Amino acid sequence: MRIKKGIPVSPGIAQAPAFLIDTEEFAISRQRVAKSAIPAQIDRFKEAKEKASEEIRALIEVVEKEVGSEGVAILQMHLVLLADPDFHADVEKWIREGPHNAEYAVSRATRTVLKRFLSSKSFISHRGSDIRDMEHRLLRNLLGSQKQQLADLESEVVIIARDLTPSLTASFDRTRVRGIAIDLGGKTSHTAIIARALGIPAVVGLQDVTVDVSGGDMVIVDGTGGKVIIEPSAPTQEGYREREKRYIEFEQRIEFEQKDLPAETLDGHKIGLSANIELVEEIETAAMYGAEGIGLYRTEFLFLDGVEPEERLQIDTYRKAVQALGGGDVTIRTLDLGADKLTPDGMHSREKNPFLGCRSIRLCFEHMDLFKTQLRSILQAAVHGPIRIMFPMISAVEEVRQAKLILEDVCEDLQRENVTFQADVPLGIMIEVPSAALIPDILAEEVDFFSIGTNDLIQYTLAVDRTNERVANLYQPAHPANFRLLREVIKAGERHGIEVSMCGEMASEIEYVIPLIGLGLREFSLVPTMIPDIKKVIRSVTLRYCQEVTEKVMESPDAGRTEIYLREVARPFRPELVWGNSKFEKKPLT
Repeated sequence: MRIKKGIPVSPGIAQAPAFLIDTEEFAISRQRVAKSAIPAQIDRFKEAKEKASEEIRALIEVVEKEVGSEGVAILQMHLVLLADPDFHADVEKWIREGPHNAEYAVSRATRTVLKRFLSSKSFISHRGSDIRDMEHRLLRNLLGSQKQQLADLESEVVIIARDLTPSLTASFDRTRVRGIAIDLGGKTSHTAIIARALGIPAVVGLQDVTVDVSGGDMVIVDGTGGKVIIEPSAPTQEGYREREKRYIEFEQRIEFEQKDLPAETLDGHKIGLSANIELVEEIETAAMYGAEGIGLYRTEFLFLDGVEPEERLQIDTYRKAVQALGGGDVTIRTLDLGADKLTPDGMHSREKNPFLGCRSIRLCFEHMDLFKTQLRSILQAAVHGPIRIMFPMISAVEEVRQAKLILEDVCEDLQRENVTFQADVPLGIMIEVPSAALIPDILAEEVDFFSIGTNDLIQYTLAVDRTNERVANLYQPAHPANFRLLREVIKAGERHGIEVSMCGEMASEIEYVIPLIGLGLREFSLVPTMIPDIKKVIRSVTLRYCQEVTEKVMESPDAGRTEIYLREVARPFRPELVWGNSKFEKKPLT
């Protein structure tokens, strides 16, 4: 039994066989074969190895002509790895001991080599990529076109991967994928956001879980505690099954108790709770959890295949969103593409620092046809129900004014074409860049509402890449600078009489609900599955208590101490379970 610690990003417990996905989206599973099939599996491996060697030798001839000796030396290393007798013997051992299929044996033997190389103190420790490349080549020849798709899983699994793209995560068969564990990522990475939206327990930032796990290994994902347990003992599995059962019971009780109750404090102050969604199909789930509206519709997920959707498809999609909600506001964020998000083919070139580069509203200004097509679609869909438009990553008032002028042009075009549309759609902006958070009074003169995007606001304020697990400990929502910026934005909204909501992940975290209410925030937009939990917190406190907590937070100069304090404040509302005396026991609520 091995335990790996990572970053908990989606709560809950899951245990199932590992489904290992490499960077080329191969899925390696453990399959038992009959003893009589052992020779055939060994022959399959030998054939795949020979084909891989032939491919490399052919590649060496090409590279030698075009690149020279350096490129050849790298490829020759691949040949050496393939010819390693210890590797060959290890693959045969894993085939015979199961007996296992050749794919699993290759995956298992490769991980043995990886561990040996990565632990080496010499220059050879940097050859991990060569070993993975060798594995990919072997698997390509073993699997051919028989890759199992994540949308067509035959049994429950835990996904193990180096990283996951948004499109791959969104394609999961939600009834089969029980948990997610990946090497990369942070609390606000897109894998984390989607996992929370789907209600799948997930741990990210594990660094090398793909080295320690082979397809088919039994794995437990503790998305609350941030642990991944590989090949757990029988008592550990039983203990976690009990913990999973209690967690589900707790969540179901909260959902049942809170769904139809108003989100208001004990002294009668109403708090709006809307949902963040990526796909129209999530609206039904959001309503089930008690969402009053959609506070953030991330439309970039229409671009899952990297292709620009046509105007008619966008109109129909936004119309379906409005009709599915049945009366509540749908806030559509215009395309937030670039950086770590998908862009249509040929639209975006590689940048040295994409998070500070041509992304989001900047990219839309460069690709006016794409931007106008989306605005045309939104305005036409708005005829069918209440829609609001929100522009992302605004850093200056000039950008707001430019976006509004483009919207006016779109309205004029639609009028000339005699197309039915809704002209007076409320306009808002995301406050997610420090420059915007420092001039909220100026920006408030231009728009109808603000929505605070804490994911990027914290990232830019603290100079911390929110997707980088190496600096995950520096990504601190409780940092004094962040709370001071939030206070200024919320107070500016009050002064100018415009709505201020929060759609960042901070709005979904129990620890921050009370101080945010104390700051004056009255609109939250969050992961649908977290709405009942957040509502329970709201209905358990008074406004005065929230303000007292906020006063202490604002006086604190230390993010670490603030986090400890807020965890204590939130303790009565968390379904936390601890290990004790060889069994799981529920931590008493205080």
